[in-house]
Amino acid sequence: MPSSSAASPIVAAAGGSFLVESRTPDEVFTPDQLSEEQRQIAATAERFAREEIQPRIAAIEAKEPGVLPPLLRKAAELGFTAVDIPEEYGGMGLDKIGSTLIVDHIAMLASFSTALGAHIGIATLPLVWYGTDEQKRRYLPKLATCELIGAYGLSEASSGSDAMNIRTRAVLSADGSHYILNGEKQWLTNGGIGGLYTVFAKIVDRETGAEEFSAFLIEQGTPGLTVGAEEHKLGVRGSSTCPLVLQDCRVPKENLLGEPGKGHHIAFNVLNVGRFKLGVACVGGARLALGQMIRYAKDRRAFGKSIAEFGLIQRKISASASKLYAAESMAYRTAGLIDSRLAQNAADVEPSKIPRIDVPRIVEEYAVECSILKVYGSETLSLVSDELVATMGGYGYVEEYPAERYYRDARINRIFEGTNEINRLIISGWLMKRAMKGKLPLLAAIQRVMDEVTQPPAFGTGGAGGALARETALVEAVKRIGLFSAGVASQRFMTTLEEQQEIMADLADMICHVYALESALLRARKLASAGSSKAAVAAAMTGLLADEAMALAEQAARRVLAACGEGDALATQLAILRRMARFTPADAVALSRVVAREAIMLGRYPA
Repeated sequence: MPSSSAASPIVAAAGGSFLVESRTPDEVFTPDQLSEEQRQIAATAERFAREEIQPRIAAIEAKEPGVLPPLLRKAAELGFTAVDIPEEYGGMGLDKIGSTLIVDHIAMLASFSTALGAHIGIATLPLVWYGTDEQKRRYLPKLATCELIGAYGLSEASSGSDAMNIRTRAVLSADGSHYILNGEKQWLTNGGIGGLYTVFAKIVDRETGAEEFSAFLIEQGTPGLTVGAEEHKLGVRGSSTCPLVLQDCRVPKENLLGEPGKGHHIAFNVLNVGRFKLGVACVGGARLALGQMIRYAKDRRAFGKSIAEFGLIQRKISASASKLYAAESMAYRTAGLIDSRLAQNAADVEPSKIPRIDVPRIVEEYAVECSILKVYGSETLSLVSDELVATMGGYGYVEEYPAERYYRDARINRIFEGTNEINRLIISGWLMKRAMKGKLPLLAAIQRVMDEVTQPPAFGTGGAGGALARETALVEAVKRIGLFSAGVASQRFMTTLEEQQEIMADLADMICHVYALESALLRARKLASAGSSKAAVAAAMTGLLADEAMALAEQAARRVLAACGEGDALATQLAILRRMARFTPADAVALSRVVAREAIMLGRYPA
């Protein structure tokens, strides 16, 4: 497989800075500027999905023995399972754009993507980032070839989102050679086929009783390790999901991963990548579901014509395509940000020194972007799957057709890697913490907006001209509404704002729409500047997204303001909001028809 390299320099903007700064199209990476090598990576992944995964869908979904592990090893032969493993340990060492392309374009079947994603992400990266050299040499080459399939054990029956509340305990043996683990882990993807488990437990000091949240590498077959029965799930039925029972499980001391008491760093940092890759897989899945919708609509006839000619079917196609366009734009923009920051850090190292880049810290820089992509991408896939079922009617509801599988499979994406509710709290909470630490000029931006809104409104000032001028103005308006809402909420609740989950979630939704709309807009402007044949449909999708973002931001802001004030103060704030949210809507019917007709003509997602 060819290596991947960015086609043009991208600004390594600070994480979360999209909310307080403006970018130009040339400063962000978009999938339209992939190099030839990168396109080959995508094509290789698509071919594998078509030729290797698709013929085995029924067998995978039925959990037929001897199907999924050999298929993962076939993927390994092409390097797909080694993308994030350094070359010195048998890996490919691809950049984030390259690994993003694989996750995106291999997403033929959610069950396979779930197994692959867990293996290459949360089950392998802890070792890549925190393992000793000896641990890496022992295990990474086998993970790269899928001789060992990885699984990740964090959740327990009493601690899902509350990860720090795990009950699994580890005690150092009397002779100091082993840790003895007792507890039970739940929901391990690849649990039944795993060969190496990354398991979290609290080390208990025998004398003081002090506890240290830590991580361990446990091989299949270790005495005291038992894999429970397969779970029978609503969706992703072909992936293995099992509990893991640890009963006096003796783990060699050298299999402690990282430092004692630092397991939370491992758990939470690897989840940032897990969320990013989950969002990317949702993009790939949504693209395939949309393709199914378009093809069925073209073939199905009612009242003497193809149902693809009906306006409400076209609206389903255009709404799905537009949301997918935003999610896809965010995915590759985020991958470009991470790669640029990695390249920048490598360049800062003195030539005479071996570069040692703190990858987890760099990925953590973009934790909010990863969470946004996870939330937006998973909800986009749910929308597209639902519209696919609706388009197919009764045929969408029976197992003979793939729509019902898409619908079932989509639901889990809003649960694992942190529920979407938890991720919404992370999005707004993370930005506030960065602001308080002085790493993001958010407070200054909020104050600037709060000062501006107390001034009399300015009329006749106009705005930026040129292509997509309306959408450009709406991005800035949504940013201002979000900052204004955050300012009002901060003044009302001060240090207790994080306890107001409903408000934090509404703020997060506004932030999500800012990143989604701006990413779509910058990509559309780049296509327009290049004279691309995709420019018109990209502009139409961006127009639809802009109107939706503005409407949803205003609704969320109203809820925030109503929760923060009353009487004359609330009336004044609502008047300010009405002024900020005033805009001329686009002809959504016309834009929808532009998007749908292009998709129908092409027979696929039009971007």
